[in-house]
Amino acid sequence: MPSGEQQTQEEPPPDREHRADLSSDPSVVETDIPARLDRLPWCRFHTLVVVALGITWILDGLEVTLAGTLAGALKESPVLRFSNSDIGFATSAYLAGAVLGAIFFGWLTDRLGRKKLFFITLSVYLTATAATAFSWDLWSFAILRFLTGAGIGGEYTAINSTIQELIPARVRGWTDLVINGSFWIGAAAGAAGSIIVLDPTVLDPEYGWRLAFLIGGGIGVVIFLMRMWIPESPRWLMTHGRAAEAEAVVASIERRAYGQSGNPPPRTALPTIRLRSRRSTPLGEVASVLFKTYRTRSLVGLALMASQAFFYNAIFFTYALILTDFYDIPAHGVGWYILPFAAGNFLGPLVLGRLFDTIGRRPMITFTYATSGILLAAAGYLFQQELITVEQQTMAWTIVFFFASAAASSAYLTVSETFPLEMRALTIALFYAIGTGIGGVAGPWLFGVLIDSGSRTSILGGYLLGAALMVGAATIQWRYGIAAERRPLESISRPLAWLD
Repeated sequence: MPSGEQQTQEEPPPDREHRADLSSDPSVVETDIPARLDRLPWCRFHTLVVVALGITWILDGLEVTLAGTLAGALKESPVLRFSNSDIGFATSAYLAGAVLGAIFFGWLTDRLGRKKLFFITLSVYLTATAATAFSWDLWSFAILRFLTGAGIGGEYTAINSTIQELIPARVRGWTDLVINGSFWIGAAAGAAGSIIVLDPTVLDPEYGWRLAFLIGGGIGVVIFLMRMWIPESPRWLMTHGRAAEAEAVVASIERRAYGQSGNPPPRTALPTIRLRSRRSTPLGEVASVLFKTYRTRSLVGLALMASQAFFYNAIFFTYALILTDFYDIPAHGVGWYILPFAAGNFLGPLVLGRLFDTIGRRPMITFTYATSGILLAAAGYLFQQELITVEQQTMAWTIVFFFASAAASSAYLTVSETFPLEMRALTIALFYAIGTGIGGVAGPWLFGVLIDSGSRTSILGGYLLGAALMVGAATIQWRYGIAAERRPLESISRPLAWLD
């Protein structure tokens, strides 16, 4: 085991004498809640969680894809008249907002709870998205995109924390990948919608792109109702001295899972854990865990997040520019080429997700990262040599991102299941922020400049950089990755409040 890495295993229950010493301490909680959550059969409750969380990513995919396919319309707008560099700048503003929003809202999520932050981040996200429709220049557009990104950055932390803490361990990987991959259902819807709203025979080009943002904000209102289906995380409740509420939540889920009788299997054989409840976790303790206790895991998380952020954001946010500038596809026709791309991105996690729980995290994450990088390099070479048509280019990207989508989702899975419960949301936020800051914010701007150069060779250089980052991350994952498949969260990483 590398120095500084402490991979914990399930511990035997504390001895009776030690139990008695702490039995009168009201801050001490002894519970079998994690074991009860992990033994649950898949039931309607879990399906509702997948739908309620997945619908947010569907909306995000709708909104982001509309924004991506609007590049041509924003350039042609008589009010905005953006250049490729302006579009890259606005995209980077969105990603910068996501970085800062993830950190701030992630910090709040660990303190105030998963459920409360669902509504706060969603409000910020939808309000800013709708307001973008009224942009009047580059700076107003960029600021509103920044705020939209802040909301979605907060959504990443709350949602991924909830997935880990409510879904049984045996299917945690597949569920996480599918929920994150549902972004691409929205992407397909956004691509189809752009075909209509950007068609100059249907709507005035100046109003079509504005309507696209309004649609994204309007549709999201239904998510508020769907979020009511999801309870607060029992794991979060039990560490914050609210054991009775946690017990009530788990009992309610068990009644749904085991039928009307509500009689689950006996609990006598279930392992228990003991925790000392806390209101918050000091940032100094978070830093110690990340950079001392689990520094090797931090290296893995950073490599996975930064590489996929550059790979995805650099290519996807400039996808429309490649089509319009190098293949002469009209702005209102870009959506037709997004549809197969989105299908490949959703099918990747859906088809490969089960293998992350059966074959295992380490081999599957390594495989998907390495395959994505190698295939992108090959597709970039064909583009640079002008050996493929626009249809073949689209098919090449679809195949590349079939694997890259599963890889990107597995990065969120990795950072959200390999660190302690009390700092899970903030950890997701930090890795998302650092990874996106390193790879994601710079990527769209860099590719915007490369596309402006008009040189296919320069763009190939950008593709090769993205490919090298993915292959490098695959190497790090193979060397240092954690085998977290089918294991309880508490055995992968003990809660900070754990009592022996």
